[in-house]
Amino acid sequence: MAPNRPDATPEVDLDQLAAALGSGAALIDVREMNEYVAGHVPGAVLIPMGQLPTRLGELTKHAPIYVICASGNRSAAMTDFLNRTGFDAYSVAGGTKGWAHSRRPVDTGMPRHA
Repeated sequence: MAPNRPDATPEVDLDQLAAALGSGAALIDVREMNEYVAGHVPGAVLIPMGQLPTRLGELTKHAPIYVICASGNRSAAMTDFLNRTGFDAYSVAGGTKGWAHSRRPVDTGMPRHA
């Protein structure tokens, strides 16, 4: 899970995410509500990218946090932000699109906390 370069965004692949989720890891989805409702990784908590800086209190610094978006661009930016603020965060390579294309389960509908 370590980056290849010291300045690289820490990243995990879909298999690593699946294993982490199996162990109860936290996954945040930084897409917008309409994207999340259309399909998301089961268990992902919706915190849209624009809201993340004001919702840091909802996250724990005591365990890794996995960050997902559609394909990996927004999650990389938010992973870098979280790591700069003291979290142990990892961007999910391939994002939700990759998760769905790999035939893993996808949930639809509103988040439980909305």
